[in-house]
Amino acid sequence: MPKMLLFSDDLTLSYDLLIQYDSLRFQIEFDFRDSKQYWGLEDFRNIGETPVNNAANLSWFMVTFSRIILSKIPGVQHGSMLDLKTVFRARKYTRRIINMLGINADEFLSDNNIFEAAESGMIFGEGIDRG
Repeated sequence: MPKMLLFSDDLTLSYDLLIQYDSLRFQIEFDFRDSKQYWGLEDFRNIGETPVNNAANLSWFMVTFSRIILSKIPGVQHGSMLDLKTVFRARKYTRRIINMLGINADEFLSDNNIFEAAESGMIFGEGIDRG
């Protein structure tokens, strides 16, 4: 197990609780990064209180919602936002290409096996079981 050196000014705090707080702190930092980088928290240009509140809440909602969606994709254990984008982009383009060929994508993609090749760019998605 890797060694950690954690500091706290609360001398009554147990070591296991300190480790838990530290891991939560990193998760919060990752969530801030995702909300800024992928869900517009950094880009909105609102100045009124209600629009700022709505934009920030939507960004945080999308981070949470994305985590839920990632947990539902079979075979993706430690998925990132890039993996989520890869999955949905691959499915969108696969459907468009099949429809452009004059084939009904809904009938052709009934078992979702064709998405394996399209989703090969995922970081953590190797060996995904679609069954």
